[in-house]
Amino acid sequence: MTTFDRIAEQRIAEAIERSELSNLPGAGKPLELDDDTLIPEELRLAYRVLKNAGCVPPEIERLREIRNLRQLLSTLDDETTRRRALLRLNLLMAQTSAGRRHGDLRIEQAYCEKIAERLGSS
Repeated sequence: MTTFDRIAEQRIAEAIERSELSNLPGAGKPLELDDDTLIPEELRLAYRVLKNAGCVPPEIERLREIRNLRQLLSTLDDETTRRRALLRLNLLMAQTSAGRRHGDLRIEQAYCEKIAERLGSS
């Protein structure tokens, strides 16, 4: 956890203690996650089509697999299986880190092909 994260968590805890976060508008209601006001208007329709087709960027798929592997690691007893899962986790984390620095054109090409395939079968 970074220093910034610690400061933020501390301030949130203090605000909760002072009841500053009680009775806020929308409390107890589900979050509206379809807000696309930050997406450029010319891209909104394309993003909506991709989302409805179930296509997610490769980075998101990788992050989902990383989360699943971390959960799986806590339940594995077999050392061989645990070692394989850990190797896979390390590989995915390295790919994610490398992709953030300079992108991976092979993954982008595979993603485009997957989108074209899904849209073609619709």
